[in-house]
Amino acid sequence: MEPLGSSSSSLEKSTSGRRAVVTKKRFLIVAVVGVVVLALVIGLAAGLSTRGDMRTASLPERVVRAEDVLGRYPLVDGHNDLPWQYRSLLQNKVFSEQANLTVGWNKVHTDIPRLRKGKVGAQFWVAFTHCNTSYLDAVRQALDQVDVIKKMVARYRSDFQFVTTAQGIEDAFNNGKIGSMIGLEGGHLIDSSLGNLRMFYELGVRYMTVTHSCNTPWADNWRVDENNTPVHNGLTPFGKVVIREMNRLGMMVDLSHVSRKTMIDSIQTSRAPVIFSHSSAFGYCNHYRNVQDDVLEMTKNNNGVVMVNFYSPYVNCYPNNISEPNGTLSQVADHIDYIKRKIGIDHVGIGGDYDGVEVLPVGLEDVSTYPALFAELLRRGYSDDDLMKLAGKNLVRVFRAVEKVRDDLASERPYEDLIDKSTWVNLTCRTDF
Repeated sequence: MEPLGSSSSSLEKSTSGRRAVVTKKRFLIVAVVGVVVLALVIGLAAGLSTRGDMRTASLPERVVRAEDVLGRYPLVDGHNDLPWQYRSLLQNKVFSEQANLTVGWNKVHTDIPRLRKGKVGAQFWVAFTHCNTSYLDAVRQALDQVDVIKKMVARYRSDFQFVTTAQGIEDAFNNGKIGSMIGLEGGHLIDSSLGNLRMFYELGVRYMTVTHSCNTPWADNWRVDENNTPVHNGLTPFGKVVIREMNRLGMMVDLSHVSRKTMIDSIQTSRAPVIFSHSSAFGYCNHYRNVQDDVLEMTKNNNGVVMVNFYSPYVNCYPNNISEPNGTLSQVADHIDYIKRKIGIDHVGIGGDYDGVEVLPVGLEDVSTYPALFAELLRRGYSDDDLMKLAGKNLVRVFRAVEKVRDDLASERPYEDLIDKSTWVNLTCRTDF
């Protein structure tokens, strides 16, 4: 047995030793945590540095980065005319083996292998027919085109998913499918009937281009600016009712192809954000299919989006087209830059117009080339967030806003206005109401 005093001293020594061990462990833990935090900070800094260095990275490196961005959020293209190619080349026979989209279709700009290579996450397929069907069989032909789109989705259901909502775009992307939506290209396709407009919405149409390259009895198209020949001076009173009914339904108002005054009237009338599904910047290329600066500013205030078109005559104007009549990928990037600089990255998107045009910029020859465009924007200093907004976030935001306006107007009755028949240009093939 040890003396009492010795036992007390031993206890103090033992306690002191344990404290030293605990202190040492705490020091080691703090040191390890510090090293980990420092490593994370260095890693983050290196990552940020790498992202900043995309401006000097090689093209293959930038393409890989662009594909990574497009793998995280869907690229939503605003306008593709493949359904019209089925009509003009195959009499709407989607199930013809001459047009098997899974193995490639060399007569067109669009097929599934190229959509996948281009990282397309969602596509507005366009129901279109020419202006010479006005007052005749425009509605029948438009219904045929809607049917073509639905047959396309049915035939290629392992790749396409029919979508009618903003959320559906993201759901299809998460399912590994290409979200497939319908746009109606031209107000002549409703034959001045709000009932027809509503029926197209029921069939899944989620935007209507207010005019194509011809006037309707209620709206002027872009050619009146080119020729200085306005007919309605924008929208007529019935045209404004069409816009309000589109808002009530939840159908996006598309202002590509319309006159400047129709753009202004539509934005001022609309209770929801608008889109330009395939238009570029007039300030960079002064073609009247493009959007002028004052309308760009109105679009920003409306919280809408301009989806840049790839058609060479809208991309490359005088004097640039003297030495090089075709456009270039770089010039398309210039249009995106121009709109971004004027109204911000939140109001620009992509609307390639593939299979609706004959001449495309060098470097953007078909739907497989979107990553190359995004790689060019990385070279110009665009961030990942910028690119995701451009790719699809801006359009999805507008789509959701349009849906919210629809929901807010749920108690509003359908408009039942009839157009004044004195505005018809041709009554030969029409009966009275």
